[in-house]
Amino acid sequence: MIDLNHGSGFLYGAGAPRPPIAEAVSAAIDTALSARHRAERPRTYVSSSGLGRDCLRQIQYDFLAVPKDEGQEFAPRTLRIFEAGHRAEDIVAGWFRIAGFDLRTARPDGRQFGFEALGGRFKGHIDGCFVSGPVAMDYPALWENKALGAPSWKDVVKRGVSLARPVYAAQIALYQAYMDLPAPALFTALNRDTMELHAELVPFDVHLAQEMSDRAVAVVRASEVGEWLPRAAAEPTAVLCRGGMAAGKWHAPCAWAKRCWSERP
Repeated sequence: MIDLNHGSGFLYGAGAPRPPIAEAVSAAIDTALSARHRAERPRTYVSSSGLGRDCLRQIQYDFLAVPKDEGQEFAPRTLRIFEAGHRAEDIVAGWFRIAGFDLRTARPDGRQFGFEALGGRFKGHIDGCFVSGPVAMDYPALWENKALGAPSWKDVVKRGVSLARPVYAAQIALYQAYMDLPAPALFTALNRDTMELHAELVPFDVHLAQEMSDRAVAVVRASEVGEWLPRAAAEPTAVLCRGGMAAGKWHAPCAWAKRCWSERP
């Protein structure tokens, strides 16, 4: 019998065709990243990294590890970006060290430097502390580093971290306060696309630090008595809930928006 399908690429008895290698490799890695993330224990404390967000109830949901809306868990691509950001700290720290800076990023036992308050229910971990260096600035000084995509990086360069990324500014102020590092912090931002490095000094904003500390207390105290803190938005279609730009600030979609508006007063 003549095989009229001989040019189809189909092999009899060989089973279904295999996916392209790029697709197969990515799928395997994404599955592993998602599994690793699901296996991580949720935080049981208010993190300094998120206190600058506008909505106190969103911070409270995060603190209490309330399950996110369906489909709102971190996608594998986001997990890759997070990991790249953590690795970027090591890269930039290495650059500082070969340039002659005395940069401390970990204790002798390998743990990060950090603080905790409210009986361990409010914590923060810093990227590092400059003890000395070849650049004229006040030492010791807090070091905070972020790895950003090109658009976000350009915005930080143009407007400065305090205006472009107020969540980062709040984080820096808290670290300066609780780690007793009142000298201007050195903030660096690595452009993930070009590997350009932006650096700026951030003066200690004592009022911002106090405001953020008060927020942490409010989240913990309200949670202790079973009260829900107020939403920052008046309706579920607000940018704070659905995500987007508002007043020059980017807001990621809230991972608890459906739950918040359907179940809570």
